[in-house]
Amino acid sequence: LAMIAALGLFLREVFLAAHDAELTRDREYVTRFIDEARVVVTLNHANICHVFDVGRVGDEYYLAMEYISGRDIRTIQDRCRQRERIIPPATALHIVCEVLEALDYAHRRNHPISGEPLNLVHRDVSPQNVLVSFEGEVKLIDFGLAASKLKVERPQPNVVMGKMACMAPEQARGDPIDARADLFACGVLAYELLAGERFPVELRLRKARQ
Repeated sequence: LAMIAALGLFLREVFLAAHDAELTRDREYVTRFIDEARVVVTLNHANICHVFDVGRVGDEYYLAMEYISGRDIRTIQDRCRQRERIIPPATALHIVCEVLEALDYAHRRNHPISGEPLNLVHRDVSPQNVLVSFEGEVKLIDFGLAASKLKVERPQPNVVMGKMACMAPEQARGDPIDARADLFACGVLAYELLAGERFPVELRLRKARQ
């Protein structure tokens, strides 16, 4: 954690994601970090974790992002399972709708200068990447794997990125994808929240092979 202050006055707590200097020797890693920064600094939505600053100190790169006091959905699911409880359906649907609001904003996002569509796809919508604050706010995080026109690096053909458990069949096959892949993943999230169990991965993998 860190604090952003001005004129000696406390402004807000932030989460400081610093990257080991050893990793900066990896050109591919640095390129991916800068690519992620290009995307996240342009996003400003109530349901997306906000990034306030991106920079470098010496050999270390960092992201200063909104600090969210809460838990991710996977942690909440595991705790409910341990206590043999379920997330109320109304709460589950509220979480899914908030994630959809974030995705709708990201998918419609245009280039800040040219105005051209960014064709942004998160590619890793999953319970681990959805946070719920203790105040009830829902935040989508981690655009590190996102595909966008802002990015310099392009994934190699047939390289699959994201969590297999939430992945659309096309994404699992390594095919080109668009915003619909994120909607599929959000559907998986909805299933898990409402059913109180993991999505049957074998069913999705069978479709991916077709």
